Amino acid sequence: MKVFIKTYGCQANISDSELLAGRLLAEGNILVDNEFEADKIIINTCSVKNKTQSKIIHYMNEIENKYADKLIEVGGCLPSTINLKKRFKNIYIIDTINTNKLNGNIIRTRKDIGIVQISQGCLNYCTFCSTKLARGNLKSYRIGDIKRQFESLIKDGCKTIYLTSQDNGCYGKDIGTNLPELIKELLSVGVFEDYKIRIGMMNPWHLRKVLSGLIEVYKDKRIQPFLHIPVQSGSEKVLKDMKRIHTVSEFKEAVQIFRKEIPNIDIATDIIVGFPTETEQDFQETYNLIKEVKPEVINVASFSSRPGTKAAQKKQIPTEIVKQRTKKLNDLYLSYRPLVEERFIQKKKLSVIA
Repeated sequence: MKVFIKTYGCQANISDSELLAGRLLAEGNILVDNEFEADKIIINTCSVKNKTQSKIIHYMNEIENKYADKLIEVGGCLPSTINLKKRFKNIYIIDTINTNKLNGNIIRTRKDIGIVQISQGCLNYCTFCSTKLARGNLKSYRIGDIKRQFESLIKDGCKTIYLTSQDNGCYGKDIGTNLPELIKELLSVGVFEDYKIRIGMMNPWHLRKVLSGLIEVYKDKRIQPFLHIPVQSGSEKVLKDMKRIHTVSEFKEAVQIFRKEIPNIDIATDIIVGFPTETEQDFQETYNLIKEVKPEVINVASFSSRPGTKAAQKKQIPTEIVKQRTKKLNDLYLSYRPLVEERFIQKKKLSVIA
């Protein structure tokens, strides 16, 4: 059977699709790169934002109308968030999330980049997040299994390897280990090989528990100097309403320590603008935090009310106010972006000299 896979969402979803593609190929199927040639179309979905959901629904409408004679399967996070079977009569819901056994064939979408999922699910209960509904509680993969997949990617010529999950910071808490221990073991592979490890997102409250060990591994030249720690809001009140657990001070302290110990580190963070309980003063506190910290990367997202979450039950802030706040925060980032770009150029020059 000829199969086309359409993927939406994060690195974990891309990894799920790569593993799914490997399994399909091993079963004797043929992978094609377009819907027209396919006998089966598999849509691997994301449920984080309303905007992404709209894109997926639009795509599914097009596929169902244009290719009514084809088999259409849908997996990923969205089926756990909304009732797709009610909207689309000719689709089959499948499990693309649990394809990761860490020992299957992988069909990579990018030649030089490998993705390794180190766990599924998380230990968080954020009131705005629908991913938890689909991915569930933390299920960490064993270090030995991760290491074997990592070794395979190195041998296959990958120059950059992403370590990804819903929250890298809590890795291992369910199996008696932690993220620094995993990374140390991975760094024992191909000591003289020319590769980089890019460590994915970790929440601040888990980061603080492994901070010293993480600083140690980040000093290895094979670790990309990139740290993604989503603060989501600069207001302590809003953080409590979000059930984020960490404080603004803990976020700032982590940034300060990493910048001191790893001078060329790039800090990335996420901000949700317009959470239902966010007042003008709360937003100003977020604005002031970004103005003070100046993260090299900032992902600003307007609040998306996701079905099944506690935040969806709260009264929503008017769209126009959310747009105004989002623009103000993006303008702030653009105001100091030239400094970030200049620093990037200088880092690149130094790496060439080295």
